[in-house]
Amino acid sequence: MSILTGAEIVRRRDLGELTIAPFVPEHVSSNSYDLTLGPTLLRYTGDVLDPYRQNPTEELGIPPEGVVLSADRVYLGASVERIGSDRLTPIVKARSGTARLGLYVHMTADLIDIGSLGHTTFQLHAVQPVRVYAGMVLAQVTFWEPVGKIVLYDGKYQNSCGPQASRSWCDVPAEVNA
Repeated sequence: MSILTGAEIVRRRDLGELTIAPFVPEHVSSNSYDLTLGPTLLRYTGDVLDPYRQNPTEELGIPPEGVVLSADRVYLGASVERIGSDRLTPIVKARSGTARLGLYVHMTADLIDIGSLGHTTFQLHAVQPVRVYAGMVLAQVTFWEPVGKIVLYDGKYQNSCGPQASRSWCDVPAEVNA
C-alpha cells in the first residue's frame, strides 16, 4: 500500500475518489488531512461496559469554554468532516500535538473500511484530565492505496452522523444475548 501526499489527497478529492466535507484547504498537510472535533460527546453511564449488551450513554454538548475529559472514562466524539472513499483506505490518528497532551484519539480502531462514509467517531481517552473544544483540530486522516479486490463496507456504522456508541452487541448471536 502507498500513502497519498497532501497534493494527491486534494487531486483525488477533486476527482471524486474520496470525500472530505466540509473541505478546508488549510487542513491539508504533507500526507494527511486534519480533522476537527464536532460539538457533542457521548459518555457511557455504566461502570462496567459489556460488548454483548447495548451500553447506555449520555450526550454532552461542548460549551465554548470546552469540556474537561477525566482520565477514568472513555468519551466518544465525532469529526465535523464526513470522510470516506470507495477506492482508498482512510486511517485516522491523533495529531502529534494532541498526543503530546496524553489524549488518545483512536485507541485501537484507526482503520476506516473502504466504502464507509460518515463522521468518524473518535474514541477519546485522556491520560490525565485534558480540556477539549468543539472545532479544535484533533486528528488527521491519511489515505492509502489498497492492493487486491475491493469489497465495499456496508455495515452498522454506514452514514454515521455524530459520535456512535459501540454496536458490538449487534454481532452477538441471539442465543448468547438472550
